[in-house]
Amino acid sequence: MVDFRHETDRLILRDWREGDWAEFWQATNTVAVMEWLGGVLDEDGMAGARARLESYQAEHSHTFWVVERKSDGMLLGFCGLKRSNQAGGPMDMMEVGWRLREEAWGHGYAKEAAIASLDVAFAKFGAEEVIALTVDANTPSWGLMIRLGMRRREDLDFANDEFDADAGKIIVYSIDKDSWESTQL
Repeated sequence: MVDFRHETDRLILRDWREGDWAEFWQATNTVAVMEWLGGVLDEDGMAGARARLESYQAEHSHTFWVVERKSDGMLLGFCGLKRSNQAGGPMDMMEVGWRLREEAWGHGYAKEAAIASLDVAFAKFGAEEVIALTVDANTPSWGLMIRLGMRRREDLDFANDEFDADAGKIIVYSIDKDSWESTQL
């Protein structure tokens, strides 16, 4: 199998290496980063998340890849693609997602990595539509979804209180291939 690597102006999206995990968890398993992702994970939670990310790669040839900054090699977090599998939600749709360390916020890295991931979803993996999931209170996340050209899909929202117990639901945005291609002209 060929290793995945995709470059943008400032970033490299690539497969995980054994040495990435400790830095990833140190940088992203924080109160701020995990606020809308179910909270800081314990050892079992981190092991489960890692196993899921590795299984996506093994089963579908894509996952939420490492996002590395070109200028200094810093691991910023992850961004990429998986098949949607959240309990109660739409199953097996192509999903884009991201999680970056707090000091990477506000520099456009998430948007740059998400654009690259959407390009790959449509060009390499033949997706017809890509969804993204968040909770209503996570305005930075759904704000980025809007900036990516995604539209709100209330018909795909679903009950789930893992990430926002107060709201008790996950909201969905999506973009189809034709819409994505028209925004890239």
